[in-house]
Amino acid sequence: MQGDIISTHQKALTINLSHRKYGTFAEIGAGQEVVRWFFRVGGAAGTIAKSISAYDMTVSDAIYGPCERYVSRQRLVSMLEHEYALLIERLSAKRGSETEFFVFADTVSARNFKGTNECHGWLGIKFQSSPLTGPNEIFIHVVLLDKENLAQQEALGIIGVNLVFGALHYHDSAEKLMQSLLDDLSVARIEVDMIKFTGPGFKDIDHRLMSLKLVQLGLSNAAMFAANGEVLQPSEILRKRPILVERGSFRPPTLVNLDILECARQQFSRDEKVAGQPLLPLVELTMKNLLQTGEICYEDFLARADCLAATGTTVLISNYFEYYRLAAYLARFTQERIGIAMGIPSLMELFDEKYYQHLEGGILESFGRLFKNDLKVFVYPLKDAATGQLINVQKLKVAPNLTQLYEHLCDNGCIESLDYFNRDYLGIFSRDVLKKIREGDHTWEAAVPPEVARIIKDQKLFDMA
Repeated sequence: MQGDIISTHQKALTINLSHRKYGTFAEIGAGQEVVRWFFRVGGAAGTIAKSISAYDMTVSDAIYGPCERYVSRQRLVSMLEHEYALLIERLSAKRGSETEFFVFADTVSARNFKGTNECHGWLGIKFQSSPLTGPNEIFIHVVLLDKENLAQQEALGIIGVNLVFGALHYHDSAEKLMQSLLDDLSVARIEVDMIKFTGPGFKDIDHRLMSLKLVQLGLSNAAMFAANGEVLQPSEILRKRPILVERGSFRPPTLVNLDILECARQQFSRDEKVAGQPLLPLVELTMKNLLQTGEICYEDFLARADCLAATGTTVLISNYFEYYRLAAYLARFTQERIGIAMGIPSLMELFDEKYYQHLEGGILESFGRLFKNDLKVFVYPLKDAATGQLINVQKLKVAPNLTQLYEHLCDNGCIESLDYFNRDYLGIFSRDVLKKIREGDHTWEAAVPPEVARIIKDQKLFDMA
């Protein structure tokens, strides 16, 4: 609640007045905005062992070692490791038995004079939760959204104080810590699209849940994790690559889910603008899908994540219900082609005008946004349950007033039918498989990949009977 928020001033002062917290601040880019708060509120001598800002690249390399990109996770980690080792070496013998040491670091690219750069940064803290214990680490990636450099610096200072205070006071509750990151801020000013916890105090944290909570708590509109559960920073993974994404419930992932993605991957890879490049396939879970029952069931989410992990898939969690918003998000990171794979039912929803009533230009505006970046939609056919006939892009009928628009998009290659697919999979639907799992009908096993069936049976997922 807003009334429960502790101000940035009070957080910095609380830390300064604690005789047990003592550490170093190392900041590169956008000024020394975080440590400035601790100097400003008074009592900084009780908290700050050292403040350093190695702006010059040669100086930075001399201290922290060479690095390909200066605003990167690699640079942040080297800063934390170097400064923490120095802190312990110099002060542990003198005051280690009564002090919880910490190092805060950030490396940031704020808005330049011409306004042409990517405005983002890495922030992290390495800290002891009690004296003489091994350190824990938290690091985050932020996207700075203010239009002015000074406003971005101000936002950076606030979120830095929030991170330091959260680590030192809320480390027993990852969710409370995450909720506090945007205290005195808003997602309109800054996004947190990745968070990583390491150390003995965080050994039980599942980072897939943390990725979900970033979106659920409104810190970001999207987050990613790899098949092995490792949290991913979107711009690192998506940068300058052609991307193919399939949206679904994956409850559970079925043979048809995998066939849609694989057929689309093969067809997309033959595109002359994609051929020879490392295409990145993703599966997407939307918050709307995860909230279908009214609230998120974390056990159900992890069941889906475990099954998707068995298929080796990278997962994107997003708050982008409209496809044009998803396309705009992906286009932030790449100028290469973007592909979206879907089935006929999803294509029919795409042409349902009720979803675009909030747009001044209606469905035309939505499609203008969706296809403006040379995007392609790949469509998997559907077998009509009543007639047994195959419905594909060519046979689909849309509303009469949209027929010309539909034909225009198809004729210009914006919407393509997937030509090579496994006909044996056309009758598979996740909802039917889920029902069979819960009813104890073992025929469901033939509808999912063997590795998924094994995970479901071993862990008794999805309320298996």
